[in-house]
Amino acid sequence: MPILPKLLSTKAQRQDDREAELYRSLLRREAKIGGEIFGAVPEGGKREFFCLDEHTWIWHEEWLDANRQRQIKTTRYDIRPTGILKAQDGQTYQHVSIEEAERLLQAAKLYEKRIKTELYAAYI
Repeated sequence: MPILPKLLSTKAQRQDDREAELYRSLLRREAKIGGEIFGAVPEGGKREFFCLDEHTWIWHEEWLDANRQRQIKTTRYDIRPTGILKAQDGQTYQHVSIEEAERLLQAAKLYEKRIKTELYAAYI
């Protein structure tokens, strides 16, 4: 194989890898900021809240219970024309109540405000 196509292919792959890593890094930072909108994260815990794509929100939390055992809960919200569906820890989807939908909307608004001011302010 001629060397130029190999070099171009390698360069394109490195660029794709850099872009993918940048995306993952920004998503991790957004998730951390999003997790903070619900208050302080308890010691030994982890909380993330982020927008995965235009239709999907993720809430992930880890904590130590009274017996110091790690507990983990992941909630996925899918925004659809017919309503908001929620699945926790891989279970089946259920429609959320109006109250939960309103809380998700408020959280999404706070998330957007915080990531715009704390992460992307220089680019807006």
